[in-house]
Amino acid sequence: MMRRIINKISRLFWSSISKAYRSSNETALLAIGAMLSKQQWSMNSNRINDYEFKIFSQFGDDGIIQYLIKNIEIKNEVFIEFGVENYIESNTRFLMMNNNWSGFVMDGSEKAMNSLKTRNWYWRYCLTHKAVFIDKDNINELLKSTSFSDIGLLHIDIDGNDYHIFEEIDLSILNPSIIILEYNSVFGKDRLITVPYDKNFVRTKAHFSNLFFGASLPALNYAAIKKGYSLIGSNLAGNNAYFVRKDLLNDKIKELSIDKVFRENKFRESRNKDYSLSYIAGKERIECIKGLEVLNILTNQLEKF
Repeated sequence: MMRRIINKISRLFWSSISKAYRSSNETALLAIGAMLSKQQWSMNSNRINDYEFKIFSQFGDDGIIQYLIKNIEIKNEVFIEFGVENYIESNTRFLMMNNNWSGFVMDGSEKAMNSLKTRNWYWRYCLTHKAVFIDKDNINELLKSTSFSDIGLLHIDIDGNDYHIFEEIDLSILNPSIIILEYNSVFGKDRLITVPYDKNFVRTKAHFSNLFFGASLPALNYAAIKKGYSLIGSNLAGNNAYFVRKDLLNDKIKELSIDKVFRENKFRESRNKDYSLSYIAGKERIECIKGLEVLNILTNQLEKF
């Protein structure tokens, strides 16, 4: 009952205020987030989606992350997230501000990264940042430069070469407890495919629809298994998959199959050739990019989507 009341308050709060007001009223948002996080202790569910809530995340990931850090061993309360734009909407900002974690964020936009120092909260937390376009050649040096080890969370969301970058990363020192990977649900749940690697890949230029990016959940899961991680769920929105290091699995955090985890996202973010929103969904999205070349990660061969 208490959970329903708190969630109702949160929904009403979010629906009644503008985005600009949210940005300027972070104290209230953090108070609500702290309340939502604390009430998780009274819940009795092993389904991570029951714990979803959003404060600064795009969808319910703030709540999932809070649940996970309560139930698995975190050696160092440190995160790395890249593909954060200006960090206003991100999956680790609530973790930083509510739980006082330290972190390192990266994005390809110098303007976006420079804006972090203008935030009234920047000086209160141990956050470092770098403006850089990430590729296979620089990713490990960038991560090595942090001097981080045994981190709590790694989140990759670059709308493009996600699989290739994840495959390239040496996790032997970072050794994250939790990994979050964005998957492209339009690619489905059966094929192990990704966009072909292009060092200069930009989603909006790859195809006008904005639907041709990233990798399928099976492809990311294949790479995660090789690195010693288990798929334990995804958010309800159907874009972020969660992986936990195998040695940290327990009665509350268990490995799940792709069939149980995969969700088809419902956002209608596709574009027309003039870049206006086309609002297509479901099979229409598949037809829109049908015939484009994808990489089969098992055969390392290009094939038609």
